[in-house]
Amino acid sequence: MLVFNGEAFSVDPEYIRLKCLLTDYFRGEVVQNVRLQGLEHVLNFTALDGKLYFRSYKTTFLKSGTKIPNVELTEIGPSFDFVVRRSKLASDELYKKSKKQPKEIMPNKKKNIVRDGLGTTYGRIHMQKQDLDRLQLRKLKAFKRKFDKPDENKPENGNFKKSKNNNID
Repeated sequence: MLVFNGEAFSVDPEYIRLKCLLTDYFRGEVVQNVRLQGLEHVLNFTALDGKLYFRSYKTTFLKSGTKIPNVELTEIGPSFDFVVRRSKLASDELYKKSKKQPKEIMPNKKKNIVRDGLGTTYGRIHMQKQDLDRLQLRKLKAFKRKFDKPDENKPENGNFKKSKNNNID
């Protein structure tokens, strides 16, 4: 966990950019929720009287009468005292360009796909409204359409006997 103390980190442009640099250097994984038992180290940066104090602390949890334990910080080192003597800031345009994240890093969100807590993937599809009157459920001979043209093989009188042609030329 990173902690920045001091008014200079929000007012002075040199310290604002220094805060961005330190955050980029010491950043870990980005998490939504913090579990207290998983918090082991705290890095503290304090800006006071033109100096930057860097301290590293170990967290210990003490019992309290409530659900949330008391947190005690124990300095474990290393400890540094920095003085910002020389600085040459880049132009604001170059600074904004350096903070911009490329599109390759950004994850591509797939539309209409959701994952639940167990990892199951659900997808939503969109279809046009179907006409249920025209929907054919079963293929029955009674529903077949009859054509106006009679078959050439079938005689008009309804006799379905095959006729043999013994024409010898």
